[in-house]
Amino acid sequence: MPSELIRKYMRIDDLPQIWCAGCGNGILMHDVVMAIDHLGLEREKVVIVSGIGCSSRAAGYLDFNTIHTTHGRAIAFATGIKLANPELEVIVITGDGDCSAIGGNHLIHAARRNIGLTVIVFNNNIYGMTGGQYSPTTPTGEKGTTAPYGNIDRPFDIAQLAAGAGASYTARGTAYHTQQTIAVIEQGIKHKGFSLIDCYSICPTYYGRKNKKGTAVDMMKWQRDHGVPVARYYAMAEEDKAGKFVVGALTHNNYPEFTTQYQKIIDRCQGK
Repeated sequence: MPSELIRKYMRIDDLPQIWCAGCGNGILMHDVVMAIDHLGLEREKVVIVSGIGCSSRAAGYLDFNTIHTTHGRAIAFATGIKLANPELEVIVITGDGDCSAIGGNHLIHAARRNIGLTVIVFNNNIYGMTGGQYSPTTPTGEKGTTAPYGNIDRPFDIAQLAAGAGASYTARGTAYHTQQTIAVIEQGIKHKGFSLIDCYSICPTYYGRKNKKGTAVDMMKWQRDHGVPVARYYAMAEEDKAGKFVVGALTHNNYPEFTTQYQKIIDRCQGK
């Protein structure tokens, strides 16, 4: 991140950050900052909400209005903030376990309501902060401290989950595909409705070591070699999609936004 943006948007006294060497979360935090800067948002009108987990440390480093909430409840807190002041740009930074396990119900109902939040998932396929337990996005067969012989669950596709629940904008980014990730975060923030960007991070410490994924560089190269831009992905033959994943904007609909509809009820009750 350019030094002037660090001074502008980061809490300097809290740096350097404490994520493990090679962790993808710092890159994704950079992408969030770059998207905010490109859009020219006023810092006083941006609220960053996080829950508990490796990803949620970002709220402590970013110098906006920030709130570090309880495990799985980031979207619930963000919903309250957005309803109290719809003029604020409320951005949730959360992890795969935080938003799709303990926080899963909050995710699907915020998506169903289409409330104007931007949820950015730092998805590293593992519970990195609490010891490497497998999460709802750990691929089938991969190991965690709570799945020493391999995970037998099928993983969530968080972007598809959100879209199925009613999110009007979903996208996928990665720690490797920086420019594409910045672009979809920008689009998600600008979108008037519930936006979710599922960002594939990397965890070389717990997920990488446990599953023999090599170094952090090797894990980044895997994202490079298996992530396919959306236009090219949907033009590929089905057999060529095996082992690949799509990067870019996935769904974009114009459902009514919740706080706008809520204001109409308030105005009607007040006789406006």
